[in-house]
Amino acid sequence: MRIGVLTGGGDCPGLNAVIRAVVKTAAHQYHDEVVGVRDGFSGLIRNKTHPLDLDRVSGILPRGGTILGSSNRDNPFKFAEYVGGKMVQQDVSNVVVENYRKNNLDCLIVIGGDGTLDIAHRFTEKGLKVLGIPKTIDNDLFATDVTFGYDTAITTVMEALDKIHTTAESHHRVMVVEVMGRDAGWIAVAAGLAGGAHIILIPEIPFDVEKIAQKIYERKARGKHFTVVVAAEGAVPAGGDRTIKRLVEGSSETVRLGGVGEMVAQEIERITHLETRCTVLGHLQRGGSPSAFDRILATRYGAAAVFHAHEGHFDHMVALRTPKIVAIPMTEALHQMKRVEVTGSHVVTARRVGISFGD
Repeated sequence: MRIGVLTGGGDCPGLNAVIRAVVKTAAHQYHDEVVGVRDGFSGLIRNKTHPLDLDRVSGILPRGGTILGSSNRDNPFKFAEYVGGKMVQQDVSNVVVENYRKNNLDCLIVIGGDGTLDIAHRFTEKGLKVLGIPKTIDNDLFATDVTFGYDTAITTVMEALDKIHTTAESHHRVMVVEVMGRDAGWIAVAAGLAGGAHIILIPEIPFDVEKIAQKIYERKARGKHFTVVVAAEGAVPAGGDRTIKRLVEGSSETVRLGGVGEMVAQEIERITHLETRCTVLGHLQRGGSPSAFDRILATRYGAAAVFHAHEGHFDHMVALRTPKIVAIPMTEALHQMKRVEVTGSHVVTARRVGISFGD
């Protein structure tokens, strides 16, 4: 077979491990050719491709990011570009189909989150043979136990919390750490548990600043003169709205969140009169070398995708159903977000050890 592979959406640790596994499995197991598509679906719009062989993927297992580049702006069905000084959206999906055929591809492996895989699914309706691999540091993609990149992201946040603890304790401060998580609080709750946070704010549980202050007072009464708060960017106050940083025209996500950490910090300081600082980790969570868990999971996904391509399981996504990697219909995974269950193990465990969710 001649297999194309692209990475779409936001980058994350483990993408290169997937690419490496696709190429190595294709070469060693099936004697296939692999074609790398540059910068997500943009590469099939502009026909930016190059061969991927064993030499090209040598040494990339520990590297973060993606050697193919990525994009979360180039939806071929709503391709945004300036025409006559105005931003317009056009359907250029037929150009993608044409370039797929120009490159003599037998199938296309698409590595991405919900948005990228939704585009991939739409191309199966145009006759392309597509397989998906789930990717998001937010771990919010439905139908798979875990997505690669998540374990590395929460480790990055945990290490930051370890450092925040020492300065918070030294200066008797309240420290708010804002992390990623637009609609699901997986990073916040898992990293908060691992990093010893005292308060965790997630989109699934609206918070009350007075309740946050109450937790801080309780700690102070026990002689604990510092508090560490982890806030997902999508956390919302009870009866309020998400904190929007800005709007970006032409992006797949026009609403950019950000600022909830600073808002919470200001409110804590106003109520408690305790010095409160905010740290925003931002894209640090997407970077760095993938953890052992993510390297293994990414390798399993890549190898399984090539296997299922040869089995003819197109319009499917490989998924972790512990302990197995299986292929499920793409439609089972799309448009359903996996959110933190408010009565689930993570939240229940956190409450048992005294962590507050501001409610």
